[in-house]
Amino acid sequence: MLLVDKSVREFIDQTSQNCPVPGGGSIAALSGASAAALVSMVASLTIGKKGYEDSEVTMKEVYEQANIYKEKFIGYIDADSESFHGVMDAFKLPKNNDEEKAIRKETIQNALKHASETPYKIAENAYRLMDYSEKAVEHGNKNAVTDAAVSAMMARSAVLSALCNVKINLSSINDSEFVATFEKKVSLLETNVVEREKRILSKVVI
Repeated sequence: MLLVDKSVREFIDQTSQNCPVPGGGSIAALSGASAAALVSMVASLTIGKKGYEDSEVTMKEVYEQANIYKEKFIGYIDADSESFHGVMDAFKLPKNNDEEKAIRKETIQNALKHASETPYKIAENAYRLMDYSEKAVEHGNKNAVTDAAVSAMMARSAVLSALCNVKINLSSINDSEFVATFEKKVSLLETNVVEREKRILSKVVI
């Protein structure tokens, strides 16, 4: 059964067990999906409501985009776990001779790269989702402004959590050019997302 097909309790219980999946990457994706769902909710509570006619077009766009992101993150919940399994499977390859050792080493490195790329996509998309968290704060139903704020906080958590997974995988990758490129992107995104969250939350009036 896919992780996304489990009940909330089943998913949480499985996460708590003596097994590395679902792990931080899948939880980051779940945070992203939760953030997107909150943005969609705020938009839904704004569209068609009296007093928010000027926000109608903006909030319809927010609603549509939030649901696109929600589906992306739902897909990433299992994708991240699958990428981890890919690494584990690579380590199980035979190493009885030089040829097998070379194949195993290359397969492990490729799997680690994929396992770095998947959480980076989670982080990148969670950061982009914050555009819509911000619009929800600015233009959404004021009775749900705290929900829009929580969406920004959950998106920030998704970014930083996913990037932790990227960094731990990068530490085992031998391709220095690949590592340098990702380290630069990770560092920039870590800085930007914290500042972005501060800016969004500064607009929340309770």
